[in-house]
Amino acid sequence: MSSPLPAADPAPRHPLDPLTAAEIAAARTILMTAKALPETTRFPTLELDEPGKAELAAWSPGVPIHRRASAVTLDTASGAVHEALIDVSGGTVLAFTARDTRVAPYGQPPVIIEEFFKAGDIVKADPGWRAAMTRRGLTDAEIDLVQVDPFSAGYFGREAEIGRRLVSAVSYWRAAPEDNGYASPIEGVVALVDLIENRVVHLVDEDPIISIPRKRRNYDRASLPAPRTDVKPLNIVQPEGPSFTVDGWKVSWQGWSFRVGFTAREGLVLHQLGITDKGRVRPILHRASVTEMVVPYADPTANHFWKSAFDAGEYGLGKLANALELGCDCLGLIHYFDVPMADDAGNPMVMPNAVCMHEEDYGLLWKHYEMRTGVFEARRSRRLVISFFATVGNYDYGFYWYLYQDGTIQLEAKLTGIIQTAAVAPGAAYPWGGMVDEGLGGPTHQHFFNARLHMAVDGNGNTVTEHEFVPRPWGTDNPHGNVFDTTTRVLANERDAAREADGKTGRYWKIINPNVTNSVGKPTGYKLVVQPSPLMLAQEGSTVAERGGFARRHVWVTPFDPAERYASGDYPNQHAGGDGLPRYIRQGRSIENTDLVVWHSFGHTHVCKPEDFPVMPMEYAGFMLKPNGFFSENIAMDLPPEKNHASVQNGAGEDGGAGCCCG
Repeated sequence: MSSPLPAADPAPRHPLDPLTAAEIAAARTILMTAKALPETTRFPTLELDEPGKAELAAWSPGVPIHRRASAVTLDTASGAVHEALIDVSGGTVLAFTARDTRVAPYGQPPVIIEEFFKAGDIVKADPGWRAAMTRRGLTDAEIDLVQVDPFSAGYFGREAEIGRRLVSAVSYWRAAPEDNGYASPIEGVVALVDLIENRVVHLVDEDPIISIPRKRRNYDRASLPAPRTDVKPLNIVQPEGPSFTVDGWKVSWQGWSFRVGFTAREGLVLHQLGITDKGRVRPILHRASVTEMVVPYADPTANHFWKSAFDAGEYGLGKLANALELGCDCLGLIHYFDVPMADDAGNPMVMPNAVCMHEEDYGLLWKHYEMRTGVFEARRSRRLVISFFATVGNYDYGFYWYLYQDGTIQLEAKLTGIIQTAAVAPGAAYPWGGMVDEGLGGPTHQHFFNARLHMAVDGNGNTVTEHEFVPRPWGTDNPHGNVFDTTTRVLANERDAAREADGKTGRYWKIINPNVTNSVGKPTGYKLVVQPSPLMLAQEGSTVAERGGFARRHVWVTPFDPAERYASGDYPNQHAGGDGLPRYIRQGRSIENTDLVVWHSFGHTHVCKPEDFPVMPMEYAGFMLKPNGFFSENIAMDLPPEKNHASVQNGAGEDGGAGCCCG
């Protein structure tokens, strides 16, 4: 969603500030004019060309900011793709390079919103598709109401794929335009659409015909039961205002400081994240974002086998960000960031309320009652929440970064929306997932996210160590059998640093700075806390495993390279595979005491059930970075002991007669 441009477009105040609307307009004009581009030119991406660490270090406030933009252009008439680097400050084009999408391993720019709607029109105008609908008993009026969902086509080496810009499209019956089409999938019909030739180049129309489930499962307010009447208000108030401050795109909170960024592909980006300790800001992360997702499906039938959406690289999480609703998406005292963005034509728009930031209570942070002395001290925890939500077709994904007062950093992905569905013949079982209603199955699938963490723990010279818990054998040094050890090994080469989590040994990783010593004589560090969830279960050698290779390991470590930005490579759309992290690590570079990037793949394996429909309750996945030898003590010992006087005991009045639990 977008809004009209603001009356005043503030100039950038820092080199990492996202491009302003004026800069987006200028970059487009410079490129279109200098290269005499046709009006059929579209901009899958047009955004800030982010300066590197050296350039940032050389800049100081008050010094003029030299701004560059990077762009990918697509000519919707010819299919030509170019990569551009634009000097916005100087008004020139620094580079304009053609990308040949007809040469293996191929790869196309992301599907743009304009094409999403165009593909539906192309399919509904196709005589073969309309005949397939007629074969399934649909009248002309019903055919006009069919919902057509374009979906990234993947890559399978078929002749019709080579050199073409394609989407595959599946269809859903609806009785009315506002119906939830996913309740009524039309099985056995798939249209392969060429977005440049504007036609269907291949149509699947299978026999036997599976009847369309026609039970309406709508979720608009008029279709839902009467709402509950026993939900009382739960208000989050901060009468003295928030504890954070915002200066443009820079945020400060409880010793933390960072800059907010936003890109078309990744959405929310955190820059220069550090924390104040004993009067100085200590860096932890130079840049953090989610660079890719993949959602492979486990149904081998015509409507589903090819589904493996790379939601970031094939569509753009940032471009699909929601305008967040006050009091609904975010509760409490909220600060929103409105994000300037280039639309499909490269013109500036503003995405209102794209990023939400607020504080929330998170229970107790530390507590102890000493019965010998009567000393009872407890402090409550609060966290800063920085989030955005993206709707990618049927699914909705929230990305929530949390900062805690004890120095912990957390990323949580929230998954909701509507599952993909499959029509099941009456009385038949559905072997590829779970039944969610009569005649309606939900294919089993996986969701994988990859977070790219450009580390800067106390500076650029970082190393990753791997640790496991191992029982010590019986012996003179373990006479009672109770001893276990913690192993340590340095990950020295990126080829050896593609690692899997192991719940049995509690395997974990630390990002340390071997050049900085902590209070007990060890390197300062942060611990990566991951969940040992399933990795990609598709067979090695399958197209989705080749294209989504990042999901075959939980942890990857590479030396920083500005060209290695995405876990799946630059162009996952229709790519034949092998790009991204598996390609990066083949170089065998050293990863000791250097400028490091840690990549973490995490996710959720989803076996569908009736409770997932019509809209799926939230599922969660994520990880933490926790200080481990970074500080000299618990840095939250100085939290104030104030009791929350808005809390009351039901039926007892304020305070409820209880003593203070906070000192």
